[in-house]
Amino acid sequence: MIAAASRSLPARVRRPRPREDARGVPTHPTAPIPGRSLVTRRALTDIVRTATLGSYGVTGFAGGTWIDRLAERAGLGPRGIRIGLGEELTVDLDLTVAHGLPIAEVARQVDSAVRYAIQRALGRDVARLTIHVEGLTTGPVETRAAGPAASAGRRRGGGRGPAAPTIAPDDLAASGTDVA
Repeated sequence: MIAAASRSLPARVRRPRPREDARGVPTHPTAPIPGRSLVTRRALTDIVRTATLGSYGVTGFAGGTWIDRLAERAGLGPRGIRIGLGEELTVDLDLTVAHGLPIAEVARQVDSAVRYAIQRALGRDVARLTIHVEGLTTGPVETRAAGPAASAGRRRGGGRGPAAPTIAPDDLAASGTDVA
């Protein structure tokens, strides 16, 4: 006589997950190992720059003289970002913001983005983050002026369009905007 077949599935054998992949690299986080890691000032500057420029309303960095701008192009140091390392991590930013946006809200967004990026990358908190809004910029405006005077002006300028006007900090004070 044939016995009735059982409909239950055979018990699965649970195998422990491997702790390393085929290359020998751990697949799960390991316990922290005492020691220290070094991060260059340039790497920290890149983290801050990326977080700042990724924030809505920031049009760029301001500040510095023509010597600072020349040094930045030579790769010696960025303008508009100053980082203090030591017992405490401090960051000072000089920014330009797009015209027509609430400056305080843009500054809050930059503050949050920079603090989050540094915390995530380094696991360290920023003791002081100072944001200076040096001015407002408007986007490139394309105007089509009619008449011979407008076309003559374009020829004298070497074919370049009009530069985007920059609004100075004094214009901010005159507008009644209260920004620290």
